[in-house]
Amino acid sequence: MKRILVVGGAGYIGGYVTDRLLQAGYPVRVYDNLLYEEKYLKEVDFVRGDVLDKERLRPHLSWADAVVWLAALVGDGACALNPTMTEAINHDILKWVVRVFDRRLVFMSTCSVYGAQDGILNEDSPVNPLSLYAKTKVEAEKVVAPANAITFRLGTIFGVGDRFSRLRLDLVVNLLTVKACLYRRMSVYGGAQYRPLLHVKDVAEAIVPNIETTHRGVYNLLVTNMTILDAAQQITQLIPGVKIETTELQFQDARNYRVSGEKARAAFGFQPKLTVLDGIREIKTLTEEGRISDIYNTRYSNAEYLRPLLKRDISPLGYEVVPDFQDRRAA
Repeated sequence: MKRILVVGGAGYIGGYVTDRLLQAGYPVRVYDNLLYEEKYLKEVDFVRGDVLDKERLRPHLSWADAVVWLAALVGDGACALNPTMTEAINHDILKWVVRVFDRRLVFMSTCSVYGAQDGILNEDSPVNPLSLYAKTKVEAEKVVAPANAITFRLGTIFGVGDRFSRLRLDLVVNLLTVKACLYRRMSVYGGAQYRPLLHVKDVAEAIVPNIETTHRGVYNLLVTNMTILDAAQQITQLIPGVKIETTELQFQDARNYRVSGEKARAAFGFQPKLTVLDGIREIKTLTEEGRISDIYNTRYSNAEYLRPLLKRDISPLGYEVVPDFQDRRAA
């Protein structure tokens, strides 16, 4: 079986991706800096490392027959904290990766690259990135395009992944569900903005079957397109008596887009297994059973957790990044 390196395999998406690869019988190694975690408990070959540490990463790339690249600073707010670090992690390091690694690469992008556009958008539609996060993903897609790479533009993720990885409460369905459970009300800004949505576990259902295929290029992944208000109304189906508070106040997130997943369905039969209601039910259970002890803990939010860590151009494991990306160990 081909050996798989999962870069960023301890994260919200990477946890279940790792599980599914193991279930499929692949030898798996996880390379992760444990940015949001204090420990890694899975019985998996594990290396703690920074993606900016080329010398540490290089032998693991040499070991692998395929790489699933999940490492990134994710989200508009998180990426805006330190543009230099964002460029280095989300884009620049990939230039080096595609030079030194010539085998199968599975790369994660985002449907946020579409920004705000009308109609149903497919992979040939123009991109309109409205944030640094989306811009770095557009540029990264170009970097990996000449390689033996398949790129997935993920919809907005929701739901619970594996047993070990942290939950994210800075994602719209997850956040609204927790607020509905705790406060019996949800605040929705505008509400008419569309998002393509995708359960966190279903990301793996596209990755694992494509480890050994010859499919290349960009594919949208989603289970459904839904407005923010419609998502809130779905929550009320499982949590009765919740009040939805809407406001027309201008919100800082101007994204509004719907996408087609037909290309992935036609090419490799991608059929998501979990619905938005499934994800709402999972978050509802965790909240009502008291399994989330402090929803205000910053580790649940990428931007809030990273705010004190990204004040300087030094990664959490000590790599200083200068504008021309000559990385070196910080003194």
